[in-house]
Amino acid sequence: MPSQYWGSLAHLRDAEIPDYCIEQLIKAGGDKVQCVYSKGEKRELNVDAGEFSLFRTTANHGISLAVIKDQKKGSLSINKINQEDIDESVATVLTMAASSMPDEAYDISENQPAKSFSKGPTEPELEKMYNRMEEFMDFSGSTFPTTIIEQAIMDFSAGTSYYRNSNGVAFDETGGSYSFSAMFTSKEGEDTSSFNSAGFSSLDMDNPLHEGGSIKRLLKESAEHVRTKPVPKKFTGDIIVTPDCIMDFIGFFLGNISDYRLIAGTSLFRESIGEAITNGLLTLHSTPLSDDLSGGYFVTGDGYEAANATIIEQGILKTFLLSLYGSNKTGLKRGPNSGGSLIIDSGKTALNDIVKSVKQGVLLSRFSGGSPSDNGDFSGVAKNSFYIEDGEIQYPISETMVSGNIADMFHNIKDISEDNVNFGDEIFPWIHFGGITVS
Repeated sequence: MPSQYWGSLAHLRDAEIPDYCIEQLIKAGGDKVQCVYSKGEKRELNVDAGEFSLFRTTANHGISLAVIKDQKKGSLSINKINQEDIDESVATVLTMAASSMPDEAYDISENQPAKSFSKGPTEPELEKMYNRMEEFMDFSGSTFPTTIIEQAIMDFSAGTSYYRNSNGVAFDETGGSYSFSAMFTSKEGEDTSSFNSAGFSSLDMDNPLHEGGSIKRLLKESAEHVRTKPVPKKFTGDIIVTPDCIMDFIGFFLGNISDYRLIAGTSLFRESIGEAITNGLLTLHSTPLSDDLSGGYFVTGDGYEAANATIIEQGILKTFLLSLYGSNKTGLKRGPNSGGSLIIDSGKTALNDIVKSVKQGVLLSRFSGGSPSDNGDFSGVAKNSFYIEDGEIQYPISETMVSGNIADMFHNIKDISEDNVNFGDEIFPWIHFGGITVS
């Protein structure tokens, strides 16, 4: 037992620490209480400016407390887990609850069968991590000599979390995974491309890093973006959004079916369950339990066993992603999970054939813009992107504006590629949209 456990906690196993917190919160007067205790370790390997610069191990642990008393709620997180700090935090969180406004929607999850879940390795293959990083640097240097890897980070994170509440809910989650990210730019003579980055996560190190996610494709595109040109003129045409960029637009839909906007009454889709909110080509899943993803989770943030869900099926909205609080507040059904772990079903058309179908448009690899308006209007800069004309990719473009309306855009899906990219946390294809203004 680590030295930070002392006093009456010294004899407790990790799984019993949140039980102690629950007991103290109830003794202090809480009506309904919950506690999550998490502990883990990260091994991190860094390359900066082409040289190995850092290897470190960091440990982390923390406790999150929540209490409801007289329908008033307080919550607090701490990263110290000795008895004195826990007892002080129990008093503090009760004081916070007493000073908050009452809300009949506050609640905790009801009793469910206790379960333990696990996914992925709990210990890293350190030598393989180093070898894969070295292999990546050799590959990028020899294959794309004009591309400079400004920074590359590989880490392995593993840990366990214990969820407990006063209704008897007891869930344990243990897991581990690798993640890799790289930031890079390209330079040739006086010409330089803009920065770009790429990354992915995995349960193992069995494959070369440059084969993961979009790494190799984006390195290639970075080298091509050393010299760019503007689009010939302003036009209304097509965009093909890459897997790396699609979350910039999907996020609009997720925001409209989650707590904040549904509670505030500003969601565009509050009355749209069972109705079409996109073109019928789109099917979107949230799959925290998927074996195809290295990421995911087994327990929701509001204390329920997570389930996979189809959010949009052939354009039809199937479920909201409301928490228990959001459900109580709106009177709508609680969601089956906390979102994330997204998979968009692939289409039946090869990416090359989608490109051939575009008369005039942009292959959008990165989008830089502010949040869309409440009705979905957006405008931003196409970065690391390409101009398409008469079915062929013509050249990389200098910073170009693209604008439209996201809600309309998703009704104007022309095609979805059979090609896709698995990032570990999501799996996305290329999506072809019409009716976008490019200037």
